[in-house]
Amino acid sequence: MSHPLDRIDRQMLSLLQADGRLSVAEVARQVHLSATPCLERLRRLERDGYIRGYAADLDPALLGAGLIAFVEVQLDRTTPDVFNRFRDGVIGLKPVQECHMVAGGFDYLLKVRTADMGAYRRFLEDLAALTGIEQTHTYVVMEEVKSTRAIPIDAR
Repeated sequence: MSHPLDRIDRQMLSLLQADGRLSVAEVARQVHLSATPCLERLRRLERDGYIRGYAADLDPALLGAGLIAFVEVQLDRTTPDVFNRFRDGVIGLKPVQECHMVAGGFDYLLKVRTADMGAYRRFLEDLAALTGIEQTHTYVVMEEVKSTRAIPIDAR
């Protein structure tokens, strides 16, 4: 059961979201707590699932994943077994950063990162091998204007 967030919890989440490498002592200093109650709050936030993990923000271009594409996927049928097979298959495709089931003119929206168009073409072959796909439409990103994983946190 999640504990309701207060102003200090929200401040801590904002600080850690901006810099997950902050020490407990630094977070405590910035939210005006001593280290022990700050650590207890931090552990509670982790235990309650508000903090799911910590990660480094990597540069995709330097790591050979500079091409971004969004792919609309329309399935041939909208039945639970087709949804489950697609979900299980797409989870195993490494270039897929995000996969969202959506309402509208298609069933899923994928965010894909590859090195270049050749790598994207190879990815499309792997995607097409999944059963149940009727058609796809690809939108290649020309310029990434904004990209963030930050969740808006109301300071209250």
